[in-house]
Amino acid sequence: MNELNQTMKLNPHLFEVGVEQAPIRKGYGEGLVAAGDANEQVVALCADLTESTQTLAFAKKYPTRFVEMGIGEQNMAAVASGMAAMGKIPFITSYAMFSPGRNWEQIRTTICYNDQNVKIAGSHAGVSVGPDGGTHQAIEDIAITRVIPRMTVLVPCDSIEARKATIAAAGHKGPVYIRLAREKSPIVTTDDTPFAIGKANLLFQPKDPDVVIISCGVLVYQSLHAARTLMEQGIRASVLNVHTIKPLDVEAVIAVARAAGRVITVEEHQAAGGLGSAVAELLSEQYPVPIKRIGVPDQFGQSGEPNELLTYFGLDSEGITRTVVNFVHT
Repeated sequence: MNELNQTMKLNPHLFEVGVEQAPIRKGYGEGLVAAGDANEQVVALCADLTESTQTLAFAKKYPTRFVEMGIGEQNMAAVASGMAAMGKIPFITSYAMFSPGRNWEQIRTTICYNDQNVKIAGSHAGVSVGPDGGTHQAIEDIAITRVIPRMTVLVPCDSIEARKATIAAAGHKGPVYIRLAREKSPIVTTDDTPFAIGKANLLFQPKDPDVVIISCGVLVYQSLHAARTLMEQGIRASVLNVHTIKPLDVEAVIAVARAAGRVITVEEHQAAGGLGSAVAELLSEQYPVPIKRIGVPDQFGQSGEPNELLTYFGLDSEGITRTVVNFVHT
């Protein structure tokens, strides 16, 4: 489609039925190995979930630079902080419900308060975890990490962007949280798609947009599909991929808000506290426009198949389309 931003060099098969899919966490595993290849100070720690979190490839290639911490996420964060103080670049990994969930205080105090160069990868985030249910669906993790001073928060949209985010995190000085999803999801980007921490990417840009959809993570793909459907209904929606929640790309968010005059945020997270809140905080102070946040509406997740849950919470392309139509016509 002509509305796709050609400078972003997106997947040419993006809107095809058989679009390639891969788990976002897979890109993390690939990026971790690449970061380890580039810098021998990179080390990895995992809390008894080495295979599930895709840390296994690093552990096999660099066994002397890998530590299996067992089911001890709080200890893992504290140990990583000590390793960082000695010049290492530790990546700690578990399910997001446990890290940064269970070990939030250790991340806050031992890592961020001391400004230690530790990277936290939270896998299996969002309701798309599926049958594991509400106890294992981290939908508060963006909120609890972005409020911590000195923390950078990354939410890649596919496995390729996750690989780039992991490599970038290794080269970024200071604490970083990388949010990862479990299930396979469509590949939106390519190796040539630009990625830089703190720089949002405008992926879909119709002329004279009526609304902008600001999205992150696996819902970027759903947002792009919604934008295409909306075009067919006479509503021009641009799509901004905000892979860095903190620091937010202030210039890009204000630019798309100014161009469209209406803003919809979309995330696989509580509607409160995450991307939508970050955008609303910025715009309310610097460029007030009508805004609608799409996310989980102040409730816990449920057990179900990933796509079934996205539909249930109105987070799939059809749900996003309905919300945008109602918002624009209000």
